[in-house]
Amino acid sequence: MVLKVCGMKYPDNVKAVAELFPDYMGFIFYKPSKRYCGDTLSPELVRSLPSSIIKTGVFVDEKEEEVLNIAKTYDLQAIQLHGHESPEYCLSIRDTGLQVIKAFHIDEKFDLATLEPYNRVADFFLFDTKTDLYGGSGKSFDWDLLKEYDNKVPLFLSGGIDER
Repeated sequence: MVLKVCGMKYPDNVKAVAELFPDYMGFIFYKPSKRYCGDTLSPELVRSLPSSIIKTGVFVDEKEEEVLNIAKTYDLQAIQLHGHESPEYCLSIRDTGLQVIKAFHIDEKFDLATLEPYNRVADFFLFDTKTDLYGGSGKSFDWDLLKEYDNKVPLFLSGGIDER
């Protein structure tokens, strides 16, 4: 099992979670999010995290140039894409050497065929509960909806994990 803690915003929380050595630590760079970290976390703090923690930037439909700028500034190793990013966009990010985590918002209408174009361009899929927002709802979806998932790409589950 791989553990990813996301939505890190405050220096004290970042330091405390880093002491637990999660596999991934996520920082949200989507300005409308209540967990946006660009105003609260210094690049120096993020860069100083243990090298065993894969520092992950979370973005929603951001320009590629901006994603790569932030990745360099904060020394990110992975990029989580929560918007409508195309497979070509994902591949372009991945070709820079960054891991790509492509997020999909799941509800009872989600068609697993949607994943097919991303199988070769994402290192991980992240399945989150579909809401009006881009993640962070704390609500879980019916995991039975993934029974037919082919597991070609490893996955992260998100949303209401403590409910299970």
